[in-house]
Amino acid sequence: MKYFQYLLISLFVITICSKASAQNNEDARALVKEGVKLNDEKNYAGAIEKYNQALKLDTGNLYADYQLAYSLFLWDKGKDGILYLEKVIKGDTKLNAAAYDLLGLIYFKNKQYAEAEKNAIEAIKLDPKHAGTQRMYALVCFHQNNRAAALLGFCSFILLEPNTARSAEAYGNIQHILQGGALKPEPGEITSRAIDANTNALNQAITQAVADFIKKSYASSGDLLSAELKAIFINLGQLSEKQTGNDFFRTYMAAYFYGLAQSPNVPAFARLVSGSTPESAKWIKDNQQQMTELDNWVKGAERGF
Repeated sequence: MKYFQYLLISLFVITICSKASAQNNEDARALVKEGVKLNDEKNYAGAIEKYNQALKLDTGNLYADYQLAYSLFLWDKGKDGILYLEKVIKGDTKLNAAAYDLLGLIYFKNKQYAEAEKNAIEAIKLDPKHAGTQRMYALVCFHQNNRAAALLGFCSFILLEPNTARSAEAYGNIQHILQGGALKPEPGEITSRAIDANTNALNQAITQAVADFIKKSYASSGDLLSAELKAIFINLGQLSEKQTGNDFFRTYMAAYFYGLAQSPNVPAFARLVSGSTPESAKWIKDNQQQMTELDNWVKGAERGF
């Protein structure tokens, strides 16, 4: 009889605890919702307080961890959010792509470009359609004087976001790279600008490709860009096939654009890249069939990691 009494008591306690836990989870979700609203109002301190309250009720609420890190980032305290994002990533949830992206942004803002690149790559692997991450990858590579990865990163970004102020800026960066430019080191920059032999060879492949067109005449700047990009994509694709390491660049970036160079769609792509210029904007309007064919190629081309 005592055994059944103990069993009933145990079941009662478990039921009470389960109800309390469920209530805590529900209350935590409500606090997170309040925090998001405060964050949207730029009340970051208030939002962070709500997220901390939520985590006291539900320590496993990874959404609260992510939102807490995000508010810290917006409040210029991004480094304080790294532990929360690492917790999210260990939880292996649908938030991982966003967590890696935010980690990349934190390191980028702190001028730790190598760390930012690593996290951008992980974010792209999980969500390759996120334009902002592609842009971040290009920028952090540019800051490390990895001009080949930066150029292809900007091209990849423009494919996802072709008609915005950011895409116009990306086109400007591409032009800077084609002209042999490199970003100057910034005050407080943590990582070294020294590059390895493979990266140097890829950078030189761009220089060599562009040099072939210096003395040639083209009907328009769009035609010149088309010729330059095609030559660069071929050079980078062929060279990267002979290199080892950096599988992400070799397979996701170089091989993909090497495939584009072997298709008839480079002229349309060049106009897409330079779509912020009046000449290319008009070309795009007048050549919708070619733009459709480019779009179809993009949809059908495989792009692995």
